[in-house]
Parts: sequence; C-alpha cells; structure tokens
Amino acid sequence: MSESIPVISAKDIYKIYQLGDIDVHALNGVSLDIEEGEFVSIMGASGSGKSTFMNIIGCLDRPTKGVYRLDGEEVSERSPDELAEIRNNKIGFVFQSFNLLSRTSAQENVELPMIYSNTPREKRSELAYKALEILGLSGREKHFPSQLSGGQQQRVAIARAIVNDPSIILADEPTGNLDSAISAEIMDIFKTLNSHGKTIVMITHEREIAKYAERILVFKDGLLVEEIRN
Repeated sequence: MSESIPVISAKDIYKIYQLGDIDVHALNGVSLDIEEGEFVSIMGASGSGKSTFMNIIGCLDRPTKGVYRLDGEEVSERSPDELAEIRNNKIGFVFQSFNLLSRTSAQENVELPMIYSNTPREKRSELAYKALEILGLSGREKHFPSQLSGGQQQRVAIARAIVNDPSIILADEPTGNLDSAISAEIMDIFKTLNSHGKTIVMITHEREIAKYAERILVFKDGLLVEEIRN
C-alpha cells in the first residue's frame, strides 16, 4: 500500500527579511507535514513566526530557503501568476478582520473568488447563494457588511472561502474579533467543514479555540518548539 502524500509539506523553511544592514530571521528552519483532512492550530507569541509560516503555506510569500510542497508539488519557485492560480483553486482564506468589501453586498463579496476564476455570472450567483445558505445566511444575501453583526460578517467570509470548493482553509485568528458565544458557533462551522474533508490550518492565540483542532503546533522565535495532540 502506497504511503499518502501530505497535503502540506514544509522542509527546513527559513524566512529572512532585510532591515537595512540587519537580517531579521522570521523562520529558522521549520519542518512539518500536515495530512489531508487534518485540523491543525498554530499558536505562538507575536513575532514567533506563525503568520509568516501561514503566508508561505498560503502561497502569499516565498521562503528564503527550504522546500514547500503542496499536494506533493514544490511551489517555492512558481511564478506569481501560478501562485495566484493555486491560491484561487486550492486554498480558502479567513481573516480576523473579515476583509469584506464595505460597499458590496454579502452575495457579491462571496462571488469575488469566482470572478478571478472566470466563472459565468449566473453560476457565480447560484454558488454564492448556496454557500450563504450553508452558512445560515439565507435572506441576507443583499445586506452590506455594515448591516451584519460580526458573527454574520465572519460567516460571509467563510462562505467566500469555501465557494470555490478548496481543499485547504487557512484561518488567521478567525474568532479574534468575536465574543465567546459567537466564537463557539464559528468553530463549530470549521469542525463541520473539517468533517466534510477540508484540511484546516488555523492561527489563534486562544488556547480554548486551539483545542478544537486535532493538533496544536507552538511556534517560538521562528521555530516549531512543541506539538500537542488533542
């Protein structure tokens, strides 16, 4: 029986920024594998390297040294256009600040990734409506972000992240702006998505939120220093 290939595989990843004459080491040789269908939390203090690592596995940045493979294919040296295509087809992003366009309706916000993938307008509308329905937002398709609560805005953001049916969801502090009750509702949504086969990697500074994942990875000074299995 052949061994499964990790969906995310980072080998000896370094990220070094130039600040004048000084080298700033954001990552100092991180190696880890994440299997298809896993739910992983990443924790660490500010400056620990967790967001830099998330940007690299999300194809938003490149490592200075090391090898990053996504679905078994090295992506470290791909062109910007190729990286954009990978992001649009394979990865859904959810952020703390929701990142919704303020003058655009919920449905139009969800349609954005499909515009980049040249999905026909009628199909975009149909898929966006369905994604919002899955997230419990039927009847709010035409609402603007300012007309929605924080929890509802994050649901719109999750609908946008899943509308292209990506295999991976990367979430950066997805409950950071929400109270504990709404945070629990959002995490239940992530658990459901994970149960349907989505690989989820989430940054959080809250231990109670991190515990929703199967694995907690702790970063410090640009290194992976601890792994906790739930």
